[in-house]
Formats: sequence, C-alpha cells, structure tokens
Amino acid sequence: MGYEMIELTKDGSVATIMLDRPKALNALCGPMMAEVAKALEALAKDDAIGCVILTGSEKAFAAGADIKEMSDLEYLEIYKDDLFYNHEAIARFRKPIIAAVAGYALGGGCEIAMMCDFIIAADNAKFGQPEINLGVMPGIGGTQRLIRAVGKSKAMDMCLTGRMMDANEALAANLVARVVPLDELMETAKDASSKIAAQSQPIAMMTKETINSAFEMTLSQGVQFERRLFQSMFTTADQKEGMAAFSEKRKPHFKNK
Repeated sequence: MGYEMIELTKDGSVATIMLDRPKALNALCGPMMAEVAKALEALAKDDAIGCVILTGSEKAFAAGADIKEMSDLEYLEIYKDDLFYNHEAIARFRKPIIAAVAGYALGGGCEIAMMCDFIIAADNAKFGQPEINLGVMPGIGGTQRLIRAVGKSKAMDMCLTGRMMDANEALAANLVARVVPLDELMETAKDASSKIAAQSQPIAMMTKETINSAFEMTLSQGVQFERRLFQSMFTTADQKEGMAAFSEKRKPHFKNK
C-alpha cells in the first residue's frame, strides 16, 4: 500500500520506516501512527524481513504527539477510541526493531523510541518527557518504560521538570545503546540491523521475547522461562546449522526453521 506520512523502504532483509511530517517535526498524529501500524503488520508477515529500523529526520525523530489534534478531546472519546493504540504496534512487533534517533525525541517521540528494542542515537539527539508543561503526564508508556531504562530519580527529574537529556547523558543513563556522529547514524543502524537480520529469525524473536519478559517476572521465573525457550531451540534446524558451522569453522546458513 502507499503511505503519505511515512516512507517504507527495504534493503535485503532490513526494512526502514521513516516518519515523514517534516513541517510538524514528525509530530505523532493519528493518521501517521495508523500508517506505522499498517507497515509493521505487513513487515511481520514478510518472511524476507529480519529486522526493522524506525527513524525520522536529522532535525527530529519525533517532537511529540500532535497537540493540535489532542487539545479538544474529551475523556470518553479517547477512552472509547483507545487513544495511542496504534502507537503500541511498535511494542507489539515481534521481530527486532531498532530506533535510529537524530534531533528531538520528545514526549511521544521518546516513548515510541523506548518501545523499540534498543536506540542508536546521533550526537545531536535530545530526549525528554515535557508533557507536564502541557498540564498532562506521559501517556504512551513514558512513566513506565523510562523508569525501567534510567531509574526512578532520573525518570522523576525528566517527567516532573520536563527538561531534555542530550545524547551523552542518555548514553550514561542507559537510555540509548550507542551514540554516533549524525552522518554515521543510518550506516550504523543498518549495520546493526543487517547483523541481526542475518541470524535465525525465530531465535532472534525468542531472544527478544525472553529479554522483554524480565520486566514482568521475578528472577527465578525469568531464568526458568529462558531455560525452557533455550531448550526448545534444540528442536530447530537453525540450532543444528549454527553449531555445525561453528565446529566446521564456517559461517552458518540459517533457514529460519
């Protein structure tokens, strides 16, 4: 299908979704996020795609939710429509997904970046949850995902003062995995995505599921869950191929089976 507010491109086994509302600094309006959800639904069914990059422009990954779209909404309206449901398509996506963030990632922009499996940030990136300045709080998981990433004190600081965090502070706080020069951002993200996409898709998906489960389980439950999935991997052809390739000192040729 054609898209008006995003650009979807594919390069081998890697797909890139670029948010494309430059005049609005990629503000997350409903129609754009519906397109993101549709694109992810299609990519989930595309066996040729092993990893996805979510990105924006050099100036703004996404500068927040579309305030003009939201300002006159009423409680029952947004409750019945389940406001932000489409945003959570990123968190529901089962294949690995990387956020490549340059410029502003504020409010909803920071929140959808945190929904991705990890963030690679350009050195001009700025993160923040400034919703308190609008008389609200984060509503797309910001209060929950941010504290898991950076801890209570820094999450409180960002959500209560609305201040921005630059790329180096975000790296030190474990919000992002890497910081690279702006002109190397997409190359770095594509390199990481290509390495992930070259792995066994089912094994990568199970690894992602296991790591995410750590937020929901006790340590003993998580270890048990990990062990059961690890054991189940020995029913796959890719486990046999991976270990055979290691013994034979060659690259594995995974078939996603």
